[in-house]
Amino acid sequence: MSGQTEDFPGHMLDLDEDEDLEVFSKNTSLADGSTMPNSPGSMVNQYRLEEDEEGPVAHTKDLFITVDNPESHVTAVETFIMYRVLTKTTRSEFDSSEYEVQRRYQDFLWLRGRLEENHPTLIVHPLPEKFVMKGMVERFNEDFIQTRRRALQHFLNKISEHPILSYSQHLQVFLTAEELSSHRKQGPGFLSRMGETVRAVAASVRGVRSRPEEFTSIQQYVEDFSTKICSVDKVTHRIIKEEREYVDELKQYSPTYSQWSALEAELGEPLAGVAGCVERCSAQTEEQIQHLSQVLVPALHQYVLCAETLKAVLRRRDNIQAEFEAKNEALASRKVDQQEALQDEVDALGDRVEQANNALKGDWSRWQDSMRTDLRTAFISTADKNVEYHEKCLAVWESFLLSQRVEPSEEKDREEDAS
Repeated sequence: MSGQTEDFPGHMLDLDEDEDLEVFSKNTSLADGSTMPNSPGSMVNQYRLEEDEEGPVAHTKDLFITVDNPESHVTAVETFIMYRVLTKTTRSEFDSSEYEVQRRYQDFLWLRGRLEENHPTLIVHPLPEKFVMKGMVERFNEDFIQTRRRALQHFLNKISEHPILSYSQHLQVFLTAEELSSHRKQGPGFLSRMGETVRAVAASVRGVRSRPEEFTSIQQYVEDFSTKICSVDKVTHRIIKEEREYVDELKQYSPTYSQWSALEAELGEPLAGVAGCVERCSAQTEEQIQHLSQVLVPALHQYVLCAETLKAVLRRRDNIQAEFEAKNEALASRKVDQQEALQDEVDALGDRVEQANNALKGDWSRWQDSMRTDLRTAFISTADKNVEYHEKCLAVWESFLLSQRVEPSEEKDREEDAS
């Protein structure tokens, strides 16, 4: 099974330092920088195509969801964003093939909470955090809103592709009901939630006595994965911060060369050329930062959140087993004439443990495949963009060198003029 120890190498995110790197040819024939070198994107696309052809045939998708058109709403007590959720489906359990509803972030929270409540050991994809502390001042700026919209879209895509969660009645209500207020009031009452919390706390204090080895292996994998993905996420943010500082420096650098060129008659042309090169490289760096922020950072951060989700799922599984073990011990200590009344409850808990284990084992394998696909796609896209970025900057400077190259005949003329 995929949860066994050998499937969880400690170096899962390490890089092989001695792997061969292929050098791509560069086109530096134009001095104005308008035509940049060919990116290896075509090679990557070809690789993906060949891989897709070799892989298993994907299941036919019958549920398509789009999150778009975010609009700000202001009331006397709060300001919030409403998103349009469009659904197209061919499933028979839906009364229509298309739906359009308005949802706010709290509605997405309600959906995720209901899915976790009804499927405690399935891995429900995380939502973006409600608040991002470093962006609180501009919480409703365009970048923040679009970043959240994409994250909400990704959340619903993951749910719609899940073989069990996509058939949840709560998802259908979320996608089709004009108003969710009445449905949100139908959740478990306060006393019921308190009872679940008390049982969970008691189970966590008791702990489990005989957790299956495969779940111990999964737990260790999750801890290692969490440490590494958090580290990569943190370093990526630091790189973006440093690149933004680098761009700020370049924007001061270029005008200095331009001003200098006005003071030097003989050096005017090359100084102006350097100023232009710095300016174009600055623009390329800004584009590179944007790609990292929109592609790599979201992919990494969603799996930082996924790691916490996995830890919560494993705790819920342990709580179910701990409750079963406690009831089983209570059954053994009862007198024979009192055991029959408790036996049915123990049997039901035993079935629940088995169902929880089977659900998690099946979803764990599926989650690993999804995680590896998502991160691999983000890494390939980032690598492709990095190569393209450096090739473009290199072409800018090589074109400048070509423009400054002095032919032998011109150099001889200059020497004669000087003499």
